[in-house]
Amino acid sequence: MRRRIARIAAVVIAVEALGILALAAWQVVALMGADTASPVSAIALIVLTVVGAVAVAAFAGATWAGRSWGRSGGVVTQLLILAVAVGAVTGAYPHLGVALALGVPAAVVLVLIVLAAREANSEAPRED
Repeated sequence: MRRRIARIAAVVIAVEALGILALAAWQVVALMGADTASPVSAIALIVLTVVGAVAVAAFAGATWAGRSWGRSGGVVTQLLILAVAVGAVTGAYPHLGVALALGVPAAVVLVLIVLAAREANSEAPRED
């Protein structure tokens, strides 16, 4: 099957997009429960979170289709997730479980994206 590794990476990136949407839903619940200091800031954060989820979903779709820009966006997404994972383990309230739950899938997807790029390169027509 062509682009098998890319499709596996795309599925995991799509799951990450769903996770970001779940975070937006959690933010909406917090806003509706008056658990925010500033409703205007909370709404802005919800909008930005949804925009981020749409972008990550677009990266997943493009990776599935074998587009290089999807893999590039996927790499940036994984690096940002790894940065959050490092912050989760080194911040004021460190939590190893959260860091692992974020960092391990991001590292796996990062490796899959690199392998998908190699796979795409091997399928490209050669000019000899």
